Amino acid sequence: MPTLSELVAANTDLEAADVEWLHLLVGDWQMISDLSFADLVLWVPDRASDGWVAVAHCRPSTGPTVYYDDVVGTHVPRGRRVQVDRAWDLRRICRERDPEWHDDVPVREEAVPVVRRDRVIAVVARHTNLAAARTPSRLELTYLQCADDLARMISTGEFPVAGAPTGSRRGAPRVGDGLIRLDRDGRISYASPNALSAVHRLGYVGDVLDRSLAEIVTPLLDQSGPVDESLPLVLSGRAPWRSEVEARGTTLSLRAIPLAAAAHRIGALVLLRDVSELRRRERELLTKDATIREVHHRVKNNLQTVAALLRLQARRIPSEEGRAALQEAMRRVATIALVHETLSEGLGETVDFDDVVARVVKLAVELAGAQAPVAVKREGRFGELRAENATPLALVLTELVTNAVEHGLAAGGGTVTVIAHREGRSLRAVVKDDGAGLPEGFSAGVDGLGTQIVQALVGGEMRGRIIWTTPPEGGTEVSVEVTVHRVDGDDEPDSGGTVSGGAGDGVPAGV
Repeated sequence: MPTLSELVAANTDLEAADVEWLHLLVGDWQMISDLSFADLVLWVPDRASDGWVAVAHCRPSTGPTVYYDDVVGTHVPRGRRVQVDRAWDLRRICRERDPEWHDDVPVREEAVPVVRRDRVIAVVARHTNLAAARTPSRLELTYLQCADDLARMISTGEFPVAGAPTGSRRGAPRVGDGLIRLDRDGRISYASPNALSAVHRLGYVGDVLDRSLAEIVTPLLDQSGPVDESLPLVLSGRAPWRSEVEARGTTLSLRAIPLAAAAHRIGALVLLRDVSELRRRERELLTKDATIREVHHRVKNNLQTVAALLRLQARRIPSEEGRAALQEAMRRVATIALVHETLSEGLGETVDFDDVVARVVKLAVELAGAQAPVAVKREGRFGELRAENATPLALVLTELVTNAVEHGLAAGGGTVTVIAHREGRSLRAVVKDDGAGLPEGFSAGVDGLGTQIVQALVGGEMRGRIIWTTPPEGGTEVSVEVTVHRVDGDDEPDSGGTVSGGAGDGVPAGV
């Protein structure tokens, strides 16, 4: 299904600013659809056929829909949508025709010209299902009046309101959550049942009609905490902003929509919703995140303490073999500490592994104590990894880089290159050097504790595979291929998630 921007670009000659205006309108028109109890269809002129093309469609959540099938992308010639034609030509709202029948359902159609800077750029058609028509209640009459006010503002270029904030916010109220109608003085002329319940949960007891919403809410605020500076303007309906109020453990999200006629303010709508549970859960998540970060911080401190103790112990051991063993243990503990340090600095259980690799490789080279100069190069990106992947992979790379420095480059120095290639959940890491190459009769997982650890981590914990080779140009290449967890926690297999090694994908051929 093409987007609004794609349909407009393909079928019309509207300017970029006009398209942005339509986006602002569509971003807010669910409210108008709910107030109208009607489907809304946005029609723009079709330059190819001198007709119309539907670029957006909205269904009401407060009443029955008319179009069960999506009409977006529908092209119609002029004369097929008489109301749309007349609204465009006459630059006014048209609703004079008798109801039409659609799938054996009577439908009333109204057309509202969308005006920007004194130009009609589109038409919004309102389609009301009359099959469920009944005597309207006070709530329905108020909804329809508010919808008509907003439709009139659309036809005069006063809605959407220029400069209004467009960013979505979790818990933003909708029409069904609660609606209050204010007059031009900020006094309540109507409050829906849900709106009354929300105000009462703040602690107000009594009738709200003909009372100032600001005077009702202000005495109830929790004076010990900060108060949003935009709140007075929202409560009086003078600015198209969002705000929140909190009192007695209840949090209300409020949004004001000023109403105008002929450029004169006539009142406002205030949509409100009780978001107490949402905010409580958000606070719990923040507390949980802070606790997790603190745990990682403490684990990092403890591991660094262990590494420091191993370093002290190594200095006191006269045996060269014992000292080397403790230094290797210290390096491995320090590597795990680096991962926990990175986790303690973030907001979740994922790390930027490229940052971890940079620090791990530097640590491995420093602790390996190479006698000749060693350069380190990196190619590709690892991206974000979950903690359960980051820790073993960091240990594996530490061991491989250390082996390259201590054994492959021990004689005359050289270059160690770390290459990463990732596609979805498939990750290939290559560590290569330009040193002496693998010794004759080398057997991975048998020769040396480091290779045994690497083999166990890759084959066991990470369920991957590792390949040791000596390329024709010399040196050593070690390729690690693993499947990592998804960062979002959903470990369903990715399509095309396998990695092919070759000269064209940034990974040396023959690995």
